[in-house]
Amino acid sequence: MSSHRPFGLPAAVTAAVLMLATTGCSRTDAGASVAVPRPPAAEAALCQALEKELPDTVAGLERSDPEPDSDLTAGWGDGAIVLRCGVPRPEKMSDPKSQAVEANGVNWMLERPEGGGPRFTSVYRKTYVEVTLDERFTHDATPLADLAASVARTIPCGIDPECV
Repeated sequence: MSSHRPFGLPAAVTAAVLMLATTGCSRTDAGASVAVPRPPAAEAALCQALEKELPDTVAGLERSDPEPDSDLTAGWGDGAIVLRCGVPRPEKMSDPKSQAVEANGVNWMLERPEGGGPRFTSVYRKTYVEVTLDERFTHDATPLADLAASVARTIPCGIDPECV
């Protein structure tokens, strides 16, 4: 991967990552707790539209939204996958060496926080959508592929022609 192409990976790498499969987990009563974003009203409306389009399962995991209940957050697998919509622009997005992946037409910036799995934030859209994955998804972008259609349908491109 070239550091000169911060928002794209070679197609073969993307395909290989997306082909990895994960096994599902059953839902338990324990749920994740996350900070709810506070976007401007126009962005919150986009997030509310996204919430209505999100799938019931992602990477084989059943939907189990985090606490507190909000149209700006969603989850699957009791915290294994957490989506937050309307998050602030990550500072790392200004780094020309940042890494990214494209999944089914949606571009995502990759961050690898210490002590956890990867975090992806959508790019080139009118609001930022963040997806945090637990450690089992360290080398697996399947959840992004499962979420891409919903994001593409509801969160319009903010910069043309970088987004589809």
